[in-house]
Amino acid sequence: MKFSFIDLFAGIGGIRIPFEKKGGKCVFSSEIDRFCQKTYMENFGETPEGDITKIKAVDIPDHDLLLAGFPCQPFSIAGVSKKLSLGMNHGFQDEKQGNMFFNIARILKEKRPKMFLLENVKNLKSHDKGRTFDIIKNTLLDLNYSIFDEVIDAVKYVPQHRERIFIAGFNNEYFQDVKFEFPVKENKNPLSIKDILEENPDPKYTLSDHLWNYLQDYADKHRRKGNGFGYGLIDPEVDQYTRTLSARYHKDGSEILIKQAGGNPRRLTPRECARLMGFPDTFRIVVSDTQAYRQFGNAVAVPVIEAIATKMIPYLKNRRRSYNGRNVERTEKPEYVTHQVKEYQA
Repeated sequence: MKFSFIDLFAGIGGIRIPFEKKGGKCVFSSEIDRFCQKTYMENFGETPEGDITKIKAVDIPDHDLLLAGFPCQPFSIAGVSKKLSLGMNHGFQDEKQGNMFFNIARILKEKRPKMFLLENVKNLKSHDKGRTFDIIKNTLLDLNYSIFDEVIDAVKYVPQHRERIFIAGFNNEYFQDVKFEFPVKENKNPLSIKDILEENPDPKYTLSDHLWNYLQDYADKHRRKGNGFGYGLIDPEVDQYTRTLSARYHKDGSEILIKQAGGNPRRLTPRECARLMGFPDTFRIVVSDTQAYRQFGNAVAVPVIEAIATKMIPYLKNRRRSYNGRNVERTEKPEYVTHQVKEYQA
């Protein structure tokens, strides 16, 4: 089925790939990072527009579906901890990233797409004792969308534990009584970490004696304190999946180290990171290793998006255009939040 969509906070296009595969046409994309823009251009033949805060909603083409993996650092456990340690704001109080959700809201208000799909870290739902998610939910309900959310662990699709929250929305002006259900993959993922490894990785990915000794000493120190911090050493002959790949992987690779016989462990190569996220081998990696690690660490697990797309797209074909005016239960929204929402919806 043919449909149109926009790709916001596009990164390197991980959300775009499955929806194009399902017959969609991307009519607008936005991504502020210039290195991600380069990767996006090489793979999709177009350079995304830049800062979404400077783009008027009225100038964005009409579309059936809005896709957005909006910035997650203000809501992630690691992001919150880091900002608190530096005395910085987090969540919606993070002016640079936390308010990005309201740019999605103003576009939804202006363009009224039939559906949307948003992605963020699992911690979004519990951040600030649930108040952050209440604000997001109430904003979307106020815009007359029925919403459904689910935390999905990508481990059943790729050999990596990666829990993310997905929020699917359906415009009540087009749909009635939507009973959307996220995909449930009962079978165990047939892939293991061994399946995504390159046969002859460059020796440069092997940890130096200095770094390997440092990581071991650091882990021992924290274990003695009872903190439980440590590197993640993967034995491809035994282990099936890894920890979550993060954007900081370029620093030391400590969360996913591959055991090697007779020597120090190594990091994943950028291509292996791409495979771990479910990107096809045809996906071009055209940036430095440092930038590639950041890009794949911030990306979505592509097969998870494809499974969700498979569930969502049939609604476009079978939509009912009559208006659904039923009341939707909502939680009370603090007064300061109401003002903030109005500002970003303008």
